[in-house]
Amino acid sequence: MDDLCADCGFRYDLADAPTAATDIRRLAGEVAAVLRTPAFELARRREPELWSPLEYGSHLRDMLLVQRERVLQARRDNGFTCVSMGRDIRVEHEGYADQKPADVARQLVDAAMLFTNALDRLGEDWDNEMVYSWPEPHRASLRWVAVHTVHEVRHHLRDIRGQLA
Repeated sequence: MDDLCADCGFRYDLADAPTAATDIRRLAGEVAAVLRTPAFELARRREPELWSPLEYGSHLRDMLLVQRERVLQARRDNGFTCVSMGRDIRVEHEGYADQKPADVARQLVDAAMLFTNALDRLGEDWDNEMVYSWPEPHRASLRWVAVHTVHEVRHHLRDIRGQLA
């Protein structure tokens, strides 16, 4: 598993796992602030294959909820194999572009709080693992899941801001 994102420069450092919850809450709050800005055309895709800012916000909300369930399951069933969240099909199935930005902003903050509560309560379980499906199936500790989730939120905040610049 590469420890550097070529797109955004994020470096995976498992020593950062204990601060992941704080980072995720802050970054999710920044995404929510963007989604609460009425002047932006949040549902419009700038290019057909590029999600709109609203779709990215909806994805982040759902990803945080899925990650929470994965963390909780890894605490109960160390080593389980997680199922793909179906990120691309959710855009259509959940109607991401048709959702109200203020609702998504509120739900995103709530999802971040739910996920980070699970991280804050890990105690001795940080080294529990799961078989994670992205980018290819591999064993991942909950430390990696926490750091990876920071990357996801940071990366997509960057994607959103790039469209609105």
